[in-house]
Formats: sequence, structure tokens, C-alpha cells
Amino acid sequence: MRIIPQSEVERLLPVGKCVDVMREAMIATSRGDVTLPIRQFMPVPGAAGKMAIMPGSLGTAGQSDGASFGIKLVCKYERPQDDPLGTHVGMVMLFDSVKGVPLAMIEGASLTAIRTSAASALATQMMAREDATRLAIIGNGEQASRHVDAMMAVRPINAIDVWGRDFQRANAFAEAIAARTGLQAIAYAKPEQAVAQADIICTTTSAKEPILLGSALKSGQHINLVGAAIPTSAEVDSEAVKRSRFVVDYRPAAMAAAGELLNAIDDGTVTDAHIAGEIGEIASGQVHGRTNAEEITMYKSLGVAAQDLAAAHAVWQLAQQANTGVEVDLLA
Repeated sequence: MRIIPQSEVERLLPVGKCVDVMREAMIATSRGDVTLPIRQFMPVPGAAGKMAIMPGSLGTAGQSDGASFGIKLVCKYERPQDDPLGTHVGMVMLFDSVKGVPLAMIEGASLTAIRTSAASALATQMMAREDATRLAIIGNGEQASRHVDAMMAVRPINAIDVWGRDFQRANAFAEAIAARTGLQAIAYAKPEQAVAQADIICTTTSAKEPILLGSALKSGQHINLVGAAIPTSAEVDSEAVKRSRFVVDYRPAAMAAAGELLNAIDDGTVTDAHIAGEIGEIASGQVHGRTNAEEITMYKSLGVAAQDLAAAHAVWQLAQQANTGVEVDLLA
């Protein structure tokens, strides 16, 4: 078994390379070539934290190249924004489906961050207008930064608009992004100001209640909803859902935890038939990502274990080729 640390995950699987990995993972998900139990959360007694448990399998032993199964364990703790540990600490355990033996233990926070932004990049590649160049980032944490790189990997971004609840932090984030990318990046006091000129919008917040309203959206925009991952949280309102061509990563997960969609269904704004398709159905050509230039498209990202397994398998293969990480014999 190979132990692969954060530094090697970052080096081996940059977001641009991960987009194609996510394409195949989501096609397999929509094809049904996966096992995806709904994620479970366990509170940690006496602490402001919880453990997320995401088991799953990808491919069929003997029939799929690289068939694997495994589990992601993530500890989610409330920490200050500048804490070096971040809010997610964890690992992915990857097993070979044919022999049932462990292949790797891979640092999970960086793997999750990369695959999440790569999945948004995949959705953007297939749903945003080809001439989309202006990006709005709602939020200023790690996923906000990751999504800048992800969007730049699939569209010729030339300007970035930013909003965050703390304007000083949002402004510092914009300055850091400008310095890193060489692009114009401007922070705004209100979210509707940040999205007013955007072609692509990525919401990456911890918001419990909507911070972006449907009335602020413009025709032709594409939105990636990334931050909210439980049914009681939502980053956009029901009007935004109603106005959009709404695509999800995995229908069962969306119907269990996509707060924006569930709110819109509960208040009668839409029905579950509002889901235009899964991102894997678009990637395989079964469903159109965008039907016209004026349409507002929206991708709801919740994340599924198939994404973690596919990214983990790619990292393991690359680590094997480079002979990096630490090889251990569990049976010695």
C-alpha cells in the first residue's frame, strides 16, 4: 500500500489534469457503474466538529479497468479562516476491486479540493458559453481560490469579480488573486454587484440562507453552486433555481441534500422534474448542457464518492509511475 501526502497529491493531480478524470467518473455515475451510499455524518462528542463518511465503488471487478472501492473519512471542524488546517482534514482509502487489497491511503483535503473544483470546471466546460471570459467568485476561502484556477483551465478568463461577507477579507482575496494570476480582480460590497457583469459565477460559501437572488442573474450566465451541501443550507433562492437550466451531479444525492432545489420544491416554485439532467449525462451526450446563448445554466455540486475514488485512483497510478509517496507492507 502506498501512502501519498498532500504535497504529492497537489503535484501529481493539478486541477486541469483532473477535469478529464471527473468526466469519466461522472459518466460512470450516470451509467450506474458505481455504488454510492448517501454520505453519513457523525457528531464528535464535546467538540464543534463532525466526521463525514463516504463509502463507494467505481467500476465492476473483472469488467472495468481500474475498478476500485474505498471510503473517504473527513473531519469537519470549525476553525478560524486563517487556520493552516482548514475546515476539512481527512483521507481516502483506496482498494483494488479484483483482489480486495488496499492500494493507497491518500491525503483527503487536497484531493477533495481538487476534485470539487475540477467537477465545476467540467460543468463549466459543457454548460457555459464558449465566449465566457468574466468570472464572479462568491466567497473567499480555499474553494474560492481553487475555483479561480479551475475556471481558468476551461475558459479564457480575463477579469474576476469577488464578494465576501467581510469586505476587507474579500478585498485582500481579490488582491492576492490579481497578484497570482495577473488579471484584474475587484471586490464588491454586495453580491449582486459582483455578478452584474459575470459570464460565470461560482458560489463557494458556508451560507445557511441564500446570499444570491434570482433577480440578480442575467441571461447567458452559468452558475456553479458549490458551498452548501446539506438540505438546510442554500446559496441561491428559489427564483434563481426557477430561472435556470438546473443540472446536478447525482439525482439521489440532490433529492436528499441540495438545499436550493429542495427549498424551491417545498415552496412550490418548481418540481423535481426541474432537474434537466446529471452532469454525467451531459458528458456522455445524452443531455444538452446549454440549449441557447441566452439560457441561464446552473450546476449543483454536492460531490459523490465516485469523484474521490476516480481522483484517488489517478493519484495512485501517477504515484506508482513516479515511485513517490511511502510504500508500506501491511502484511509484513
